Amino acid sequence: KNSMKAMEKELVTCSLQGKEKAALKRNQIFQIPGGKDLETKVIVVLGKAGMGKSILVQKICQDWSSGEFSQFEFVFWFDCKQISLPEKRYSLKDLLLEFFVEPQEGSKEIFEYILQNPAKVLLVFDGFEGLHDNENFPRCSASQPEKDLCTIKELLSRLIHKKILNGCTLLLTARPKDKVYQYVSKVDKTIETVGFSPQQRELYITKYFEGLPYSDNALKLIKECEYLFSHCYSPGMCRFVCFLCETVLEMGDKSLPSTLTTVFLKFVQQKIIPMQTDVAAMQNQESLATLSRIAWDLGEKHQNAMKSDLLPSKEVKEFALKYGFFLPFAFPRHSDSGEEEFGSTFSDFVIQNFLGALHLMLAEEIKDKSLTKYLSFPSKKKKPYTWLDLVPRFLAGLLFLQDDPFFCSLSNKDVKQSTKKQKILLKYIRRLQINELCPERLLELLHCIYETQSNYLLQHVALRLKPDLSFLGVVLTPPDVHVLHSVLKRSRKEFSLDLRNSSIDMQGLKDLVGLKNVASFRASPSDTVRLWKSLEQTKDYRLLRASTEKFVLDPFKAKTMKDISDLSDLVELQERMIHCVQDASGCSNYEIPAIKNLRKLEFALGPVCGLQGFLKLVEILAAFPSLQHLDLDALSQNGIGDEGAKSLSEVFPTLTSLETLNLSQNKITDVGAEKLATALPSLSSLKTLSLYNNNICDFGAENLAKVLPAMASLRVLDVQYNKITGVGAQQLTNSLRKCPHIKNLVMWNPTIPYGVLEHLQQLDSRISV
Repeated sequence: KNSMKAMEKELVTCSLQGKEKAALKRNQIFQIPGGKDLETKVIVVLGKAGMGKSILVQKICQDWSSGEFSQFEFVFWFDCKQISLPEKRYSLKDLLLEFFVEPQEGSKEIFEYILQNPAKVLLVFDGFEGLHDNENFPRCSASQPEKDLCTIKELLSRLIHKKILNGCTLLLTARPKDKVYQYVSKVDKTIETVGFSPQQRELYITKYFEGLPYSDNALKLIKECEYLFSHCYSPGMCRFVCFLCETVLEMGDKSLPSTLTTVFLKFVQQKIIPMQTDVAAMQNQESLATLSRIAWDLGEKHQNAMKSDLLPSKEVKEFALKYGFFLPFAFPRHSDSGEEEFGSTFSDFVIQNFLGALHLMLAEEIKDKSLTKYLSFPSKKKKPYTWLDLVPRFLAGLLFLQDDPFFCSLSNKDVKQSTKKQKILLKYIRRLQINELCPERLLELLHCIYETQSNYLLQHVALRLKPDLSFLGVVLTPPDVHVLHSVLKRSRKEFSLDLRNSSIDMQGLKDLVGLKNVASFRASPSDTVRLWKSLEQTKDYRLLRASTEKFVLDPFKAKTMKDISDLSDLVELQERMIHCVQDASGCSNYEIPAIKNLRKLEFALGPVCGLQGFLKLVEILAAFPSLQHLDLDALSQNGIGDEGAKSLSEVFPTLTSLETLNLSQNKITDVGAEKLATALPSLSSLKTLSLYNNNICDFGAENLAKVLPAMASLRVLDVQYNKITGVGAQQLTNSLRKCPHIKNLVMWNPTIPYGVLEHLQQLDSRISV
């Protein structure tokens, strides 16, 4: 089982702007294109609690010890909670050669070698969130930074800001919500752990139960509880669910709890129920209440660990360690100092969350009416009330467990008190403006309502969802998709979903798209193509046809080469899909509606990939028969130049619906203008043409002037900020007289004398100055 912890998980690396993501192998983690060899490199691994960040860095250390990552001669790994005591002060030498590993001899020479060869050093700080709280990371200056004693925060700040060991590599792990970037000024690479795919979940569960008598039943039992199986995308949660399933099967039960709240309540129950006397039962109950208070108090400080001697009693410490709520560890100490100090940390972040919620339910000082502030769902992206972000879900679930005999025995409260708390929650939910919640808060609300398993609340929320639900740029995990799906299917409304850049997995996309009341959806073309190919392979032609009819592409904005490739794949797939949908429906002329109905296409790849991407785009433009608006004006300037203009002009005859063509700021000269002018009359529907801020001179203006009378549909021409002189302006004005259909000619240029332009405007009021 332990070997399964190191099971391969997909890693994703993304640029700081989040523009592009790509799968990453472990041996690529330290590859930084364009990185300077002599400067400190900072790599951040992001992932929710339980996603396997710690296992990943431990595997890196193991690989290094086996000869991989040979660029490093020294690798130092630190668990941040073990070095996070604010009163402790260290020097760099202390940290590396005393607390991590103490050489038997030659520590002075080794430290000098490290200082002289920082590029050969990898420092791993696991659990970066354990080092910061609400304070800013300290900036520091020191006369002898390698020797000075300072807190771990100050020491890490010096490493990040290149005050010490400049040229080393820093690998930090943190949770996505910990805002690591406000503490780290420069990050060279960001990696995100995305957890298990459905296939990897099944593999993990199968391996966990391998060789056990009930191995065949375990996977079936977990998969039957779809909500729990969705949570198994998190490796930590997957292991937890497997442990619970093992316990359930050993007891002869045939079903698992249906929510996270009941799962963790069952976990606590299994831990502390096998007791002999009422006295032990009472003592355990008191210890659990105290431990719950500790969980909450630490969470309020953004912490999950504490010094063991600060625990309120020996009984609480023994209870927490005996039943696996706490794990012990030793704080590092100076070799010449006194006794070793020990700490205790919660064995799992989710357990700390559950105990924190349990405290809110058990604590006498917390009034019923104040509970709703821990369930706050502000409409804007405000910070949640607590760092323990799962507390609201567990709290909502516990409020609806008044019939559970074990929970009643813990709370010592009668049913009337529990019902009163329920009513407060119901009243709070009824007052919520659900249709005004931002996507993140809406998902949190759905999770909380799902934990209650209240049909009334689920129906109440389902009826109040707005028809257009956008999750653009919001990560949708498998549990998010499950609760969203369960609420949507209860509603009688039709919904339009925007799932672009949501990292939704294929099964989740399939489930949501398959809902009858989801009338349309937007998703990245690559995800959509992957879904359709899968449906094609499984011969699910009914869902294939339904999903193609629901898919919306308009308007589409291409920002990366991947966007162009995805669009190209979509067009290519249409040819194959025509045949398979044909077979299923008997239709002889089937097109993907999203391709057929695309009306607006924006191109914004910038100068580096602009021309290359545009030439690829031109190849598929003919596939969009309804395209009305083609916009190449981007702040970063695409710079398609004359080559791009020539390539575009060759497909003008196929763009019969095009009404607006914006070629502003694309470095087009007279050569490109001539190619465009020759083909422009074939754009029979064109109403607006913008060539703003290019490099067109009088020869280009002359060619445009020649074809204006032939462009019967044209209403607006913009040639501002080019290099046209009075000569070119005069030619355009003369041509304008033959074009009564044109309503506006915008041609202010710094190279046209103002008096000339003013005179031309007097001759024809359609000219804009």
